Amino acid sequence: MKVMQLLPELNSGGVERGTLEIARALVAQGHQSLVVSNGGRLVAQLEAEGSTHLTLPIHKKSLSSLWQIRPLRQLIEQHQPDIVHVRSRVPAWLTHFALRKIPANKRPHLISTVHGFYSVNRYSAIMTQAEKVIAVSDSVVKYITDHYKNCPPQDIVRIYRGIDPAAFPHNYQPSAQWFNQVFNDFPELENKFLLCLPGRITRLKGHESLIELMQKLGEQYPQLHAVVVGGADVKKQAYLSELQSTIQSKGLADKITFVGHRSDIREWLAFSDIVLSLSNQAETFGRTALEALSVGTPVIGWNRGGVAEILSNAYPQGLVEVGNEKALLETVKKHIEQPQVVAPITMFSLKDMCDQTLALYKSILK
Repeated sequence: MKVMQLLPELNSGGVERGTLEIARALVAQGHQSLVVSNGGRLVAQLEAEGSTHLTLPIHKKSLSSLWQIRPLRQLIEQHQPDIVHVRSRVPAWLTHFALRKIPANKRPHLISTVHGFYSVNRYSAIMTQAEKVIAVSDSVVKYITDHYKNCPPQDIVRIYRGIDPAAFPHNYQPSAQWFNQVFNDFPELENKFLLCLPGRITRLKGHESLIELMQKLGEQYPQLHAVVVGGADVKKQAYLSELQSTIQSKGLADKITFVGHRSDIREWLAFSDIVLSLSNQAETFGRTALEALSVGTPVIGWNRGGVAEILSNAYPQGLVEVGNEKALLETVKKHIEQPQVVAPITMFSLKDMCDQTLALYKSILK
C-alpha cells in the first residue's frame, strides 16, 4: 500500500504523534508512507523512521491556502497513493478540491480522522465527508452522529488512540539522577504528596479548580503540594501571570509550582501521587490520563469525554461528576488518606491503534 497522510504542521501534539505512529507502522509492514505538511520539528524523526515528507503550506486557515489546491493535486498525481488520509480541516478542504479534477478511476481512496470536537458548521463538516471516518473515542462517534446526519453511521469507525505500554511501564520509577536534578531545580517538591495537573497553560485545563483544591486542602494536609506540568506559549503569558497573581493573593505561592514545558512527562507522571484531569471542556481522548494510569499513578477527572471512557475502563474510582467541586475535594482527600493501587492497563495500546488503522486501509482497498 501507499498511504499519504495530510496535516497542517509537524511540531507537537496528538494529531502529529498519531501521524508519526501510523507512518512508522506502515513502514514496519513494508508499505510506503508519505506525509504532506508545512513541516516542523518532527520531520527529521519522520524521515529517519522511513517515511517521505512532502512540504506544502496547507496549515493556514485563510483564503490564500486555496493556492495550494493545484500543487496538492500535482503531488497526488505524481505519487499516486492508494489512500489519502486527512487529519485536519484545512488539508481536508484542499484535498476535497484537489481530488475533483482527478478522473474518478485514478482517484485515491479518502479516509479522515476526527481528532476534535470541532465547532459545528459547514467548515467542520468536511471531516465527515470521506469513505471512512475514524473517530478517536466513543464520545467522538456520538459527536459525529449527533451533529452530522449526512455521515452514514456505518462509515464511522471508532479506533481509540493508543500508547506504547513499554514507553509507560507499570510502576515505573524515574532515575536517581532525575530526582537529584528535580530537587535541585525545585527543592520545595522534596518529601511532598504531589497533585499534578499536566497540560499546556490555557483556560481550558482547569487551573482554577486546582487552586481552589489547594486552598481548601492546604492547611489540613501540610505535606500536600501541586505541580503544573506544561508551558505557556507567547499568547498565553497574560493568563499565566493572572494565575500566578491569584495564587499569590491566596497565599499559595509556596504550595503550587509551575515547571514549564517538559519532555520528561513520563517521569513527572510517575513522580506524582495523583494526576488530575479537570479540563473545562470534554477531551476527545485524554492521552495524558492514560499515560499516568499506565505508569500506575491514580487519575481523578471529570466524568465526560474521552477521559471518562478511559477511567470507566481502567480506574472508575477516579471519576467525578462534572463540576462537582465538593465531590472532587472528597475524592482527592480519600486518595491522600488511603493511597490507591492502579492495576496494569490492558486496553488502549498503540499496537491496537496501528493494527486497526492498517486493517481499515486494507479493507477499503479490497
